Amino acid sequence: MPNYLESIMAAVKTIIDDEQQPTLNILEAGHCWLYYGVLREAVAFEQAGMNTTDDDELKGILKDAEKMCLAQAQELEDFMRKEGVPLPPVSEFKPMSNSSEIPPGVKLTDDEISNGVAMKMIALSNAASMAASQCVRTDLGTLWVKDLNEALAYGMTLKTKMRKRGWAKIPPSYSPPGV
Repeated sequence: MPNYLESIMAAVKTIIDDEQQPTLNILEAGHCWLYYGVLREAVAFEQAGMNTTDDDELKGILKDAEKMCLAQAQELEDFMRKEGVPLPPVSEFKPMSNSSEIPPGVKLTDDEISNGVAMKMIALSNAASMAASQCVRTDLGTLWVKDLNEALAYGMTLKTKMRKRGWAKIPPSYSPPGV
């Protein structure tokens, strides 16, 4: 995360620490519940992907995504528990396995794995931006902005790697009529 963003977040944190926070409203609680569920499902997908691929670069991509998602999930879980928001049902963590033992008809390709992670990051970015825009509480709004920035920064790196490896699904060029 860039230093300027850390400076802004530190300044906002001092405001938050001095501000009396209202109770969570139903939308804020719902956004927490949804985002936490998406994070944990993303972790399950990333772990399954690490068990499936033999590509070291893709494993690195998945480990970075898992690290980010686990950190965000833990921070949000702590917040939700403190505020009394129930946690959604989520998939269990996946045990490590050998990719050569996965049958070909079941095994995802590296292309499918990378695009699956990209879709999860898009879902997280959309959910965090919507939650931030509808948030009343400053402390929670700051959390959403931080998570959004992390997901966007990761997504930009992911997109670059996907384009380099030919995994990115890019729509055809648009040509206006008459050109």
